[in-house]
Amino acid sequence: MAKRTTTIASAVGLHARPAAIFSKAVAESEHTVSLTTKGKTIDAQSILSIITLAIAHGDEVTIDVKGSDADRVADELQAILASDLDAL
Repeated sequence: MAKRTTTIASAVGLHARPAAIFSKAVAESEHTVSLTTKGKTIDAQSILSIITLAIAHGDEVTIDVKGSDADRVADELQAILASDLDAL
């Protein structure tokens, strides 16, 4: 298991488009990934669950990854959230 904490860089947080980019990366990783913020933990593969967290720019989130290559996947997912997804 790998754990990373990062700050959301997207200017408007994880609204629909950035949440979709992140959840797609989670699904493609074929690992079990959870996202925790504000005392709530969700399955990071679910775009709707991500949106319901109302994650804003500057919020801190923790990514937990379980799987055979958890460290690499955690690093990649952290990099996604630490970049401005609205600029893509």
